[in-house]
Amino acid sequence: MSKTTFDFNEGEVLLIDKPYQWTSFDVVKKLKFALKIKKIGHAGTLDPLATGLLIMCTGKLTKKIDGFQQQEKEYEGVLVLGKTTPSIDLETSFDSETDISHLTETDVIEATEKFKGEISQIPPQHSAIKVGGERVYKKARKGIPVQIKARNVEIKAFVITKIQFPEVHFKIICSKGTYIRSLVRDLGNELNTGAYLKALTRTRIGDYSLNNAFQLNDLIENFSKKQ
Repeated sequence: MSKTTFDFNEGEVLLIDKPYQWTSFDVVKKLKFALKIKKIGHAGTLDPLATGLLIMCTGKLTKKIDGFQQQEKEYEGVLVLGKTTPSIDLETSFDSETDISHLTETDVIEATEKFKGEISQIPPQHSAIKVGGERVYKKARKGIPVQIKARNVEIKAFVITKIQFPEVHFKIICSKGTYIRSLVRDLGNELNTGAYLKALTRTRIGDYSLNNAFQLNDLIENFSKKQ
């Protein structure tokens, strides 16, 4: 992104490539204090172990956050068949292993068909949604299961781009509220092998592309040089 001058109080829409292992709120805090922004928020949470496009709104444009959250999302990622973790990613240790030697590429591709269109999915126990006023991941980390209601989402595309067992590379286009980890978990269950998410990058939100996003440190450095 070429823009280097900003008016954060009047309002800016900033595209950030969220770093690996940062929470979305970590990015909010970093920008708020590094750039002295009074009012800032993000549109659409990314898990700490995911990377990619995070839309930040400042000043008067924070009122547009809900509009950005409603837009479709695009992701690219890698799942691994035959192993599971409680968090469905690498945040937690492996808790099961299953032989996958019988699987074929056709098995995997055909299984994705069940998860296209409007589907019902249950968010992961390790997620930031609130149940009873508390983030469910806090209880999950203590080993306390929480009853989470299923939600309806739309999977507009679920494309397998490469298979090199046990790894499966994919691209997904989906509606707001979709949990990619839940898709990975449910695909693993459909194949009777289990699965976990190894890597995930959000590449697009609506018309906004990761290709136009700032690296976090680059944005801070570029702005600081203008002061």
